[in-house]
Amino acid sequence: MPEFDVVSLGSADAPEAGDRAPDFTRPLVNREYWEDRTLSELAGESDGPTILVFTPMIGSFLATYLWEELAERGWDERAGQVVGVTAANPYGVKRFLEDGEYSFSLFADPGNGVAESYDLAHDLDGMAGVGEPRVALFALASDLTVEASWIADEWPEFPDYDGLEEAFDLS
Repeated sequence: MPEFDVVSLGSADAPEAGDRAPDFTRPLVNREYWEDRTLSELAGESDGPTILVFTPMIGSFLATYLWEELAERGWDERAGQVVGVTAANPYGVKRFLEDGEYSFSLFADPGNGVAESYDLAHDLDGMAGVGEPRVALFALASDLTVEASWIADEWPEFPDYDGLEEAFDLS
């Protein structure tokens, strides 16, 4: 039995296959520095699909487990690029990347506005005015067309990584 409640997040009206994903500009953070980047610029520079990964707040067990799994599976080497979005400031994201020695880059979205534009934001139980993204993954073409996606319906919920590797053509 889990030591926490499983919470239904309800449905999300997030972009689906064939839709154009919302573009945004936020600080893109890696282990060395950060700079403001747009998703469209980043996706346009990629030779393959851009895998956009929304995770809960950096440092949470759910976010840490997900990034560990993606690193162990070598997604950063098999996709055109893998980037994240999380409701954290650039300093927290940089520390997380340094501590985990991750090669991924993450967009810092402390106000959770990107998750809201994707209809992925949810309020944290018992914390008035505090929200974060639900776990969601999108495979995006260079023009931001969604090729495939997976969106959590519950907290906590982990994706079927094997199924996503097939759907995202990462085999």
